[in-house]
Amino acid sequence: MIEQLHRVIEEIEQEWCHRRLLVVGDVMLDKYIWGEVGRISPEAPVPVVRVTRQSEQPGGAANVAMNMARLGAETMVAGFSGDDESGRLLASSMAANGIVPLLTVSKGFPTITKLRILGGRQQMLRLDSERLGDREQCDYDALVENVLAHLPSCHAVVLSDYAKGVLTPAVCQRVIEAARRAGIPVLVDPKSADFTRYRGATTICPNLGELSAAVRFTSPELNTSDLRVLLKAAESMIPAFAIEFLTATLSEKGIALVRPGNCFMAPAMARQVFDVSGAGDTVIAVLALCLASGLSPEAGVEMANVAAGIVVGKVGTVPVEKHELLAALAPELALHAEDKVLARPELLRRVALWKANGEQVVFTNGCFDLLHVGHIAVLEQAHRFGDRLIVAVNSDASVRRLKGPRRPIVGERERCRVLAALAAVDAVVIFDESTPLELIVAVQPDVLVKGGDYTPETIVGAGEVRAWGGQVKLVPTVEGFSTTRLIEKGLGM
Repeated sequence: MIEQLHRVIEEIEQEWCHRRLLVVGDVMLDKYIWGEVGRISPEAPVPVVRVTRQSEQPGGAANVAMNMARLGAETMVAGFSGDDESGRLLASSMAANGIVPLLTVSKGFPTITKLRILGGRQQMLRLDSERLGDREQCDYDALVENVLAHLPSCHAVVLSDYAKGVLTPAVCQRVIEAARRAGIPVLVDPKSADFTRYRGATTICPNLGELSAAVRFTSPELNTSDLRVLLKAAESMIPAFAIEFLTATLSEKGIALVRPGNCFMAPAMARQVFDVSGAGDTVIAVLALCLASGLSPEAGVEMANVAAGIVVGKVGTVPVEKHELLAALAPELALHAEDKVLARPELLRRVALWKANGEQVVFTNGCFDLLHVGHIAVLEQAHRFGDRLIVAVNSDASVRRLKGPRRPIVGERERCRVLAALAAVDAVVIFDESTPLELIVAVQPDVLVKGGDYTPETIVGAGEVRAWGGQVKLVPTVEGFSTTRLIEKGLGM
């Protein structure tokens, strides 16, 4: 169960678009050649890839920013690029994806590129173009000055270290010290086994190999006993490097959040793994957004774990999308009925995300006073027409206008809460108008459903739904069950 789930959903849907994050590190241009393999070359024992398409996108530290941008955040990236076509392509690609490039041109150093050749869904080969080594001091000074100028407006900073020359000890310490003085959390994705350069950050986020190297832990297999030893060693790093907590991604074992005297584990999400490229970038991006939003580190780790489970099911370095993250939270959300009862603006935001995820939206409405088996049968059948079922509920005032001054028997909040507890229902919303037409037009459902006691001519919104290509469905009601009969039966007892 994800901690602070209601607030997490609220942050993703409403607040992440207002968060501004800064990524500092080794930016790269990821290039892809996609093709199909049908034979082995007669010239050498290698597969022949028939090219079908080519693509490119920001990579390295810029991929961390890509994840943040796709999740809705305002994002800036500071790093080095070359005075070359790849650098210009990288900057324009970042800008096209809503990322502000704060790139310092380093003379004599080309823009780092990684060219991946894929046959079907399998990566066949990777070609790296780069020059390693120290830049001129003036390059580092220009980079840091650029970072410090934009730092005050940020809610979190990520240092994304790929050991390509950007995050020297001096650069790390100048950025960390400035951010912490301003009360801004700093998250580090390390590459160096010496964590001294990251001293004072909020958290360091190594993977299993990086953590093992940092604590000089060697074991051919990470069994339960070895994991305890490794995490105990990780705990000692917290005071040693003056960090608040350590976040370790442990491959198939999940993600560990280590504090002094405590270790919180988020088990890995069971997914088919196609490509782990970029999974670490996704983890730190989501964790940074959660900390920028004031969510607990535990909630952040759980959210990062869910997001990592999404990206490993993709091919190539592909960021997670906001609608994918919310869709992945749907099973968890179904266990929390109160999170399904939405105000109209919240409902419309959630509907937009469902549609972006390719899901069919079903709509039905009613008073639902004294919920009975007839109601449940209609709702269960309605849900079968699509992926998401919205139930619009008449407000108390609306019920009184329709049914008389002695109704409803059950108040609107209680009716909504009971409906939300049903597995077939994905969202519940109250409407105060005499009919739900205004709400139907706002939602634009794919399917409008009513019980069999209606006819197509008497269903409010039927014409509008058909006009935008939707369907109208009638489902049979269960004979002998109605709220009126239940009330009459109760009065007769």
